Amino acid sequence: MANPVPPRDRTDQPWRSEGAPPPPPQPPPKRKMPGGWGGLILTALIVYLIANLVLSFFNQGDEPTISYTEFSKQVASDNVTKIYAKGDAIQGQLKKEQPTPDDSDSRAKNYTKFTTQRPSFADDDLWANLEKHDVTVTAEPVVQERSFLSNLLISLAPMLLLVVLWIFIARRMSQGMGGGAGGMLGRKQPPKPVELEPGKKRTTFDDVAGIDEVEGELNDVVDFLKNPDAYRAMGAKMPGGVLLAGPPGTGKTLLARAVAGEAGVPFFSASASEFIEMIVGVGASRVRELFAEARKVAPSIIFIDEIDTIGRARGGGSGMGGHDEREQTLNQILTEMDGFSGSEGVIVIAATNRSDVLDPALTRPGRFDRIVNVSPPDRDGRESILKIHTRQIPLADDVNLAQVARTTPGMTGAELSNLANEAALLAVKRKQKQVTQSDLSEALEKVQLGAERPLVMPDEERRRTAYHESGHALLGMLQPGADPVRKITIVPRGRALGVTLSTPDSDKYAYTEEYLRGRIIGALGGMAAEQVVYGVVTTGAENDLEQVTNIARGMVARWGMSEKVGRLSALPNDAQQAYGLAAAPDTLDTIDGEMRRIVDECYEEACRKLRDHRDQLDALAAALLENETLEEADAYRVAGVTRFTKD
Repeated sequence: MANPVPPRDRTDQPWRSEGAPPPPPQPPPKRKMPGGWGGLILTALIVYLIANLVLSFFNQGDEPTISYTEFSKQVASDNVTKIYAKGDAIQGQLKKEQPTPDDSDSRAKNYTKFTTQRPSFADDDLWANLEKHDVTVTAEPVVQERSFLSNLLISLAPMLLLVVLWIFIARRMSQGMGGGAGGMLGRKQPPKPVELEPGKKRTTFDDVAGIDEVEGELNDVVDFLKNPDAYRAMGAKMPGGVLLAGPPGTGKTLLARAVAGEAGVPFFSASASEFIEMIVGVGASRVRELFAEARKVAPSIIFIDEIDTIGRARGGGSGMGGHDEREQTLNQILTEMDGFSGSEGVIVIAATNRSDVLDPALTRPGRFDRIVNVSPPDRDGRESILKIHTRQIPLADDVNLAQVARTTPGMTGAELSNLANEAALLAVKRKQKQVTQSDLSEALEKVQLGAERPLVMPDEERRRTAYHESGHALLGMLQPGADPVRKITIVPRGRALGVTLSTPDSDKYAYTEEYLRGRIIGALGGMAAEQVVYGVVTTGAENDLEQVTNIARGMVARWGMSEKVGRLSALPNDAQQAYGLAAAPDTLDTIDGEMRRIVDECYEEACRKLRDHRDQLDALAAALLENETLEEADAYRVAGVTRFTKD
């Protein structure tokens, strides 16, 4: 299949040609001296003149020019030791210092050497007077001055230094301007994309687990890169780009590297933020250079991480409109991708956490026309991910990764990797040779609940905390369909004084009204227990009430679980920010009333159940006060509740 749009020959060529003969090779551009040689000569001349002025200033010594009358007085007082005469100009030296005359331009307070001028009309028999006072008349100047050659060499030194500095700057600028204009403006060299060297161990799909359905989507890309001729023969083209969208930590970057590793092609990776600079146009230039490099070694893969940094929808009035650096960079990416064709063999993969804010032009067919959603793994996927991340970790025989996977619903691959690493760190601290199941359990508690705090609580506070957590746990055991209780502890962790951990046996993707009401009843169990036992309400239920409010708001305003509000979505997903702006006032009042009704009904149900099972509540609290932590089996045994498991 012919290539309808040939690639650019040069990155700085703003057009493409088709059918025209290739241009003759151009000789490398000559480096020009910034400002030209004329500028250099003019600058050198100015430096030379300034140097001479400075030297002439410093060449003036501290010798004052005194009056001839003062000179005659010094001779008469027998204070002159020698003189040098050239015409009527006289230089001399005194035996004793004398104060500098007021009319002298000397910078010294006293002087011994001096200069003077003998008037032409003087008739004072100077020679006889000098002989009388034993003044030596020398043949060499008393005041020595630098020669012209010395002055010339000294004045040329700064000029030579200037020439060397000028040439050095010119070469640096010539190198800096090789990638395009902007060297004078401080443009940095474009970041070199990361290319995996041939022969290195490549990331493959064997290093990726838990997202098999995504691997199936990307296998088409791998097959095209391995067998492009089969696709060309059928007239098929691969997508110009693949957009990986999903929450942080789900393995989007790992997937892109795995695609390149499976296909055995060069992999160019860059973060979208690396294209952005203060100077408008630099980002677009870097995009051109990156795509040009990928074309040279095609077939290849370009990976752009966090593309929403530059790919947000345009026209929002931010920055400088069409001249904004982000928009120019985005426009360049759109232009480069639009020029791709199947025979070019370059595929762009991008990753984002916010696919909803991307510009529509970026996701239209022909650019990122295949969007792959990367979701957190299911239970089997989590077990596979844990096996990958524990390949280099020695595990004890009692380690059950399937059990760990069951108790970690919703965790992403990055979080599971962190869990395995925390367990290994804990084993090292304990000076063990292997990681045990206990290490993994404590690492999970640290990741999910926070680190333990060495907090000493008063006995009454500790007892109230035990009843609070026992209320959560007992209602979770008694409520039909509730998540099983995994652990209860009154050891302070993070910001909490105690924690009750409940996780489902299997992943849930849809929730019934009964299950959500059970979640609310369980969350209110701590407050209800304090009310039943002590008749007071404390601040310890703050986080519980936040969970209750979010669940009740979702039931009423988003999921149609209220007869009064009806089957509609009255508030958006981010209702906490937009609350009060997305619905009519009457609707908001109705939502508020229904939320209160549901929460009040659940609270009454929680208090009633705890009163009916007060003996079990007391037993759980007593066991917590004695042991501080109860595992799943012990908690159900103490409460006298049968634990039904279902897989």
